[in-house]
Parts: sequence; structure tokens; C-alpha cells
Amino acid sequence: MPIPDYQSVMLPLLRQVADKKTYLFKDIVEILAIEFKLSEDELKELLPSGQAFLFSNRVGWARTYLKKAGLLDSPKRGALAITSRGLAVLKEKPKKIDNTLLRRFSEFVDFQSLKREEGEKISSIEVLRETDKQTPEETIENSYQAIRQSLAQELLDTVKRLSPLFFERLVVELLVKMGYGGSIKDAGKAIGKTGDEGIDGTIKEDKLGLDIIYIQAKRWQASNVVGRPELHKFVGALAGQGAKKGIFITTSSFTKDALGYMPRNETKIVLIDGEQLTQLMIDYNLGVSPQRMYEIKKIDSDYFEEDN
Repeated sequence: MPIPDYQSVMLPLLRQVADKKTYLFKDIVEILAIEFKLSEDELKELLPSGQAFLFSNRVGWARTYLKKAGLLDSPKRGALAITSRGLAVLKEKPKKIDNTLLRRFSEFVDFQSLKREEGEKISSIEVLRETDKQTPEETIENSYQAIRQSLAQELLDTVKRLSPLFFERLVVELLVKMGYGGSIKDAGKAIGKTGDEGIDGTIKEDKLGLDIIYIQAKRWQASNVVGRPELHKFVGALAGQGAKKGIFITTSSFTKDALGYMPRNETKIVLIDGEQLTQLMIDYNLGVSPQRMYEIKKIDSDYFEEDN
């Protein structure tokens, strides 16, 4: 039989995980291969890039989609567990689980939404409708953005499980990669200190250390939104240090009131939410590594110029 697409894998995957409290992903791939009666040759079939096995890749995407819809969870690295929502879906005895079913859940709809440059969200359904109007380059770009968003979501889930101290170090390391300060050793002098009055770290604005930027890092869940009072406390902490520049980073988000807050004095603060944080981590290769690269080439017209 042909190798099943990722949507065909979703229901069998969810059923298998439901049979046990937790399941390792590598074991799931082997069990589903047996269920679909795939041959050794089929299991060895690669993606066109030649850098990943086709079936394993599709199981991986099925896992991602089920997690984003809240049907699966990852209690620990490499493991899967079914959620109460996943059990409820199985009780409905669906004939299949596909993207249409998963769109019942707002988390999955948000996950599938892509952002245009001006910030407007566009659903994956609209992307599919536009595909026929797009050039091949535009299609590749949209696919790249979908993969990047999936990575960002997975990255944010991982960051939220870190210890507060690890998260503070991550934030400082990211800022160093972005060009602030000198070494990691110089950058994170205040990390982990008690009685820091709301300051989680410091970093030089430039390599010469002409000015210091103070950092507040909040590893909060999405439901715990940062409000204006938290920013008041941070600005007060900056004043206590005689500082005028600060960066407030959170894994959650900011309220509308907080985003509109402007200190009346000369203090300037930059706000970075969970979505911006993961995008910066991807841009600066922190916690991620390149998997494969594709080159888009065009004719070199100069090469074919003939001398008259």
C-alpha cells in the first residue's frame, strides 16, 4: 500500500498513545509502520531532499498537528501522552482525524494562521486558495513560513518548561548573539542573584560598555499575561539602579494597556513577548540548528554574453 499522508496517520497515532500513559515517538513510528504494513523499502523512502525518511517525517507532522490542537501533550522530551481533549475526541469514534476536525479547536486555528508582513493573519485555507495564483517562489515562501511557525510554537513550548535560571541565561545569550555586550561572562553578571529588586540580568549596550541595559525575564504561561503594574515595578527597579534602559522579555504576552505604557521620565523599555522571542531565537540560531538548505537559482545572463 502507498505510504499514508500525515492526516491519515493522525487517528491511528492518537489511538496508540491512548493505549499507554506515555509513548516514545521513536516507538510510535515503528508501531504505525507495522499497522500500515509498510515494507522495508517503503520505510527507507526519503523526502526529495534526501535528508529525512518520508514516513517518519509524516508521523512527525501528525504529532505536531495533534499537539497544537491540544489532543496530545509532551510530558517529557521525546514522549507523548494523550490529553483529556484527545480522549474526548476518541469517544466520538471519528472515522478519521484530519485538519478539518482539528479546526474545531482555537489553538489549532491560531497555529495554522500565518502572518503577512503588515501583521494581518491569513489562514492556511486562504493560503491553499491562493496557491494557484502564486509563482513557485511564492509557494516556497509560504511553505517556509508555515514550517517556521511550527518550529516557533515547539520552541516556545520547550522554553516554558525551562527553569527560571536557565531562561534568564537564555535571554542574555540571545542578546549577546544579537550584538549587545561582549562575552556571556561579561553580560550576565546579575543573573541568579537574590535581592535584585526586579532585575534579572544586565548587558552592555555595546562592546565598549558605554551604557548598561537591564533585563527582566518572566517565564510565564500564556494565561499569565504581563500587565501594566509589572512594567511599573520594572521601571521602578531601573530607577533604583540609576538606569534608563531596560528590556522586558516574557514567554507569554502583554496586555493592551501594557503595550501602550510609556514612562514619563527618560527611561526607555523594550517589550518582547513569547512570539517575538522565538522568532529572534530562530533568526540567531539559538536553541535551533539548520536542517537543510535549498538554493533558488536563476540564469546568469552575464555568462552568456558573447563578444561582438
